Amino acid sequence: MRTPALALLAFLTIASPAFAATVYPLTFDNCGVSVTVSKAPERVVAIKSTATELLLSLGLADRIVGIGFQDGPLPAELAAAGANLKVLADKLPAQEVVLATEPDFIYGGWESNFAADGAGERPTLASLGVATYVAPAACRTVKPPKLGFDHVFGEIAEIGTIFDSEAAATALIDAQKASLAALTPDARGLTAVWYSSGTKAPYVGAGSNAPAMIMDALGLANIFGDVDDGWVSASWEAIVDANPDVIVLVDSAWNSAAQKQKLLAENPITSQLDAVVHQRYLIIPFPASEAGVRNVPATVDLARQLAALDLPK
Repeated sequence: MRTPALALLAFLTIASPAFAATVYPLTFDNCGVSVTVSKAPERVVAIKSTATELLLSLGLADRIVGIGFQDGPLPAELAAAGANLKVLADKLPAQEVVLATEPDFIYGGWESNFAADGAGERPTLASLGVATYVAPAACRTVKPPKLGFDHVFGEIAEIGTIFDSEAAATALIDAQKASLAALTPDARGLTAVWYSSGTKAPYVGAGSNAPAMIMDALGLANIFGDVDDGWVSASWEAIVDANPDVIVLVDSAWNSAAQKQKLLAENPITSQLDAVVHQRYLIIPFPASEAGVRNVPATVDLARQLAALDLPK
């Protein structure tokens, strides 16, 4: 059962400048699983960029004994801190590889990371004395609420409590809140589509996860915002019918923004879209497109890109 203090932190209530040390053992609920840590984790495996980058942002590089399934290079401000991290696998590391690092905590960016043919199932790992944590926005066993920045900050606060690093978590949250407060949403009523991946059928941001949260902060109306999901397979025809003012392109190693632009320009179905003709693209790196510490900086950067676009007055 989640402790009162941890539940409070998970909903962004850090306000006091004084920080009491975390009291262990600490028990909390994570994605429908009760997790207990007897002390601040010291040997952590981080799977997915979102997990690695949050730990690095809290100054916990020395606790990380291995990483896997990184979605792209670290941002410049974290590159030095993460330069010597041990890469266990380019994709999802196998359980035996993970356990060889003798972890006491595994932080997964996706719930699917904890599978028998992956890092291991959560009950099995618990029986071996390894605590596990799934990024709350990626939970599927228990459907998470529509993502907001408060939920992102709640994850930062929760990890800060688990690792007895509340001061660092609070400083990070306060800085990101200040950045958000300085952001003015575009007021022109622009529409947008979030093109994440796919060629034959586009995989797009829908109405309940990071794409929706970021587009809302920018003042962009998501053409698939009424779909109650994080991402969804759509059709090019639906995008053409909506004719969005702006296209957000997710830049990844396996499907770059440049490849997406080429496809949109060459596809006879999409080549006449106003956003394609006038190159009205916003570009976001893949690791910033999922819930995590990069969401706020990416939103600020996208706002700058949006302001620079050639759009009708």
